[in-house]
Amino acid sequence: MSLIYHLVLVKRWQAWPKNTPYLPAEYDKDGFIHCTAGDELLLKVANRFCRQIEGDFVLLVIDTTKLSSPVKWEHYSDEVLDSTFPHIYGPIQPDAIVEVHQMQRTADGTFVGWSKS
Repeated sequence: MSLIYHLVLVKRWQAWPKNTPYLPAEYDKDGFIHCTAGDELLLKVANRFCRQIEGDFVLLVIDTTKLSSPVKWEHYSDEVLDSTFPHIYGPIQPDAIVEVHQMQRTADGTFVGWSKS
């Protein structure tokens, strides 16, 4: 099993039809699903790209061995991050999502961890 992570706003996740392949709102624009791997990198990514977004988030834990969509590891670098990230080029099938966790944030929006939903 190879696990990667994807952050989703709770309101989008709850509105998504159950048992159907998932695509984030940004998929049409980006052409892939942004993911990350590793706990420390997840928090860096969450605070770099999602800290200013209001609302609650959940963390999807995805088993890449259950995906039918291809995963490509691609490099990204800016003033905060310099790493290789997994990108999913297609939808995430429901059975590939092995866990869902509620993200924890401070009052200023900083992501500090997650707990089981």
